Amino acid sequence: MFNAVVRILRTPDLRKKIGFTIAVIALFRLGSFIPAPFVDFSNVQACLSANQGTTGLYELVNLFSGGALLKLSVFALGIMPYITASIIVQLLRVVIPHFDALYKEGQSGQSKLTQYTRYLTIALGVLQSTTLITVARSGALFGSNSTSQCSQLITDDSWYAVLLMVVTMTAGTGLIMWLGELVTEKGIGNGMSLLIFTSIAAQFPSSLWGVEQTQSFEVFLIVIVIGLFIVAAVVFVEQSQRRIPVQYAKRMVGRRTYGGNNTYIPIKVNMAGVIPVIFASSLLYLPALIAQFNQPAPGKEPAPWVSWVTDYLTKGDHPLYMAIYALLIIGFTYFYVAITFNPEEVADNMKKYGGFIPGIRAGRPTAEYLDFVLTRITLPGSLYLAIVALIPLVAFSMLGTSQNFMFGGTSILIIVGVGLETVKQIDSQLQQRHYEGLLR
Repeated sequence: MFNAVVRILRTPDLRKKIGFTIAVIALFRLGSFIPAPFVDFSNVQACLSANQGTTGLYELVNLFSGGALLKLSVFALGIMPYITASIIVQLLRVVIPHFDALYKEGQSGQSKLTQYTRYLTIALGVLQSTTLITVARSGALFGSNSTSQCSQLITDDSWYAVLLMVVTMTAGTGLIMWLGELVTEKGIGNGMSLLIFTSIAAQFPSSLWGVEQTQSFEVFLIVIVIGLFIVAAVVFVEQSQRRIPVQYAKRMVGRRTYGGNNTYIPIKVNMAGVIPVIFASSLLYLPALIAQFNQPAPGKEPAPWVSWVTDYLTKGDHPLYMAIYALLIIGFTYFYVAITFNPEEVADNMKKYGGFIPGIRAGRPTAEYLDFVLTRITLPGSLYLAIVALIPLVAFSMLGTSQNFMFGGTSILIIVGVGLETVKQIDSQLQQRHYEGLLR
């Protein structure tokens, strides 16, 4: 391992790429601590200390922003608008034929889709920053139990102050998007994924320290052991795949023979990644968010539906919440896999180039076989995602460390997935130059 690190440092090109990536990550983290204009930073810090990291409805966005959301910094929105825009554009391929045609055009068409994603990111940045500032002005950012300081986070309520804050936070989102693309182009790994990785990993030390402070050293050790086991299990499942063998018939083109080789189609157990968990979390946040904006005036009883949502859909340790969350993840996993992997398209491409699965006829029988395998392998993948996503909720019920338990849900899936992909890219770069990679 140490020899591999020495080889990385002795390779100028790879050293520059890693150095550039680290510099961008440092700049990204710096922006997470710079408050936006007209934000009372002392009151924000007091509210953060009083709530002890409780994020309430904004847990997902705060996670992806590295804690910058509740600090109302210039990078408060983090990478979340870009993630949302990317998912929307990907889903629109199913609805709008023009988007699907652009995707199939190759590099030029995908460049146009990327441009659409950028425009949509800025639009979502304006929308989300306006919502965030409105919630902060109302004093509801830290929940209903917040102190009087939490209703005085913004020092100026005039229209030009609010406009300047919206422009600043939206510009911060645009800058993050540009930094991510720079890392993808000039650094190592996928830039957007690495920025998300950084945001989540930055909260690990404080979360672990919070467990040790609020619980006991024994609980802290239990969390570490459970965390290592979960990481090992997630790595195992993320690397697991079903390999469907494919053979290509020999073809004579002039005097040359093409084809005749054997390969396989890798179908991962978790083909959907972390997207179903994000979908399910976002959908569960909507009723609670709507209920929060429909709270009654002081002295009045809330509406029955508001009370029901508050009792059952805002408490992660409630069995009904866990059941709905798990069912949404399973359903979204099947939905997302269905729109990202098209068995008929794969079967047509195989038939076009003379490929076939041994024992299966080319064409429609191949598509039906691929759909058969995909449907059955998605079931354990969806159950795996549901179990990993429920780990923090179970930890709250058993250990009382929900807010500080980081080894579960979207965090561990992203950390492991991005870490594996980045290590593989560094390994391939080393193999190109030294014929010996990082991994053995």
